[in-house]
Amino acid sequence: MVSPVPPVPKDFSQLSLAETVELLAARQLPPVEQWHPERTGDSAMEIRADGSWYHEGGRINRPAMVRLFSTILRREPDGSHALVTPAEKLGIAVEDMPFRAVEMKSEGDGAARKLVFRLDTDDLVIAGADHPLSFGNDAENPDPRLHVRGAIGNGLEARIDRALYYEIVEMALAEGMERPAIWSNGMCFPLVDA
Repeated sequence: MVSPVPPVPKDFSQLSLAETVELLAARQLPPVEQWHPERTGDSAMEIRADGSWYHEGGRINRPAMVRLFSTILRREPDGSHALVTPAEKLGIAVEDMPFRAVEMKSEGDGAARKLVFRLDTDDLVIAGADHPLSFGNDAENPDPRLHVRGAIGNGLEARIDRALYYEIVEMALAEGMERPAIWSNGMCFPLVDA
């Protein structure tokens, strides 16, 4: 049985990096990558580009339900998405990306910087080697995203909201590097992918 994920206990902007790391360490997600049930079907659910979740055309308005469903979400090798339990796997339509990065904290500068994102599901993610940032290869049409979980390159990602993207750009430009990039958790991420 999967239990609902508790929401962030206080205002995200008031959390210290140490408190964020503690919350991340306490979080246990179900091992959906290890589950391969025989029973499959369609969930009649979708995640729209704005991050809202729908079931049979009706919006799911309970944040606790969305958080619960988000814990059993995975991306399949063919790029589709599914809600997975030990008993069944049900397809779910995802219009853009299943998550949205809606808040960000930055601690430190340059190579010592750590960027922590709060997702629309109240998940906290520290950008770094296990959770890379990417911005696309066209500076005129950025594609800002954060890897959340699963296999890098075919896992679950979060769309970084436009306002957060502009904050990242400002921080990167303030660093004064020849090729604009942002550091987080020991990794350097160029603002335009090579």
